[in-house]
Amino acid sequence: MESALEEIEFLALSPNRVEALRHLTEAPRTRRELVELTGASQPTLGRILHDFEERAWIEREDGAYRATVTGTLVSRGFSELVEIFNTDLELRPIVRWLPADAITFDLEHLTAATITKPSRVRPNAPVKRVLNLLRTATEVRVVSYAFNEQSLEVISERTASGDQQFEGVFPAAAIDALADDSQLRDQLRDLLTADGATVRIADGSIPVAATIADSVVHLFLRDDNGILQASVDVDEPEVHAWAENLFSQYWDDATPLTIDQL
Repeated sequence: MESALEEIEFLALSPNRVEALRHLTEAPRTRRELVELTGASQPTLGRILHDFEERAWIEREDGAYRATVTGTLVSRGFSELVEIFNTDLELRPIVRWLPADAITFDLEHLTAATITKPSRVRPNAPVKRVLNLLRTATEVRVVSYAFNEQSLEVISERTASGDQQFEGVFPAAAIDALADDSQLRDQLRDLLTADGATVRIADGSIPVAATIADSVVHLFLRDDNGILQASVDVDEPEVHAWAENLFSQYWDDATPLTIDQL
């Protein structure tokens, strides 16, 4: 009796088998159609169809082949397995920097995420990525351990012009860092006077840096030494719901920042 792992290996070792079974789950196909769709030779396809019939994954009907219920189940399950490994390959370079203690959504929701890493020619690439999101978003929420100068400038300009609604919650240290610089302090004051802009100070530290720009969630990823290593952003409902909940947790416990405090 074949084991499940042997059956997985049977499919995985032949892209033609994977493609043929997938096409047969979509609609009945003739042998000629399958040759054209997969690029497999007639003899190869003949062996594939024979193997599939032995496993009761397909059946013949009116001169064509179609997937059975179990064939459809196998094809769908194999596709899901491939997606899992694709996600693993995508996230492998950054997984050690993901805020594991804070993340409660399934990592499969990051399959379509954009990963941005600094390089020699673009050392500030992760920051530029979030700035691009901020420049077009109409509703922005930020919960972060820091409030960088570039983000403050973009948010100040867009809220002042009425193009953006902003809510941010930061630890006191992040606000103090801005207030220590006279120019940045003035920008922060301008932000606080803008309609639709509110900043709160968290009671304690914030271990994450999450930006919700409309439907997109952006995360800065840093190592144990606090050095920015990458960013990841994704437009996915499950991740968005997680980020909104995370933001609310800190926002509800934070206190409003006023101009008098600067």
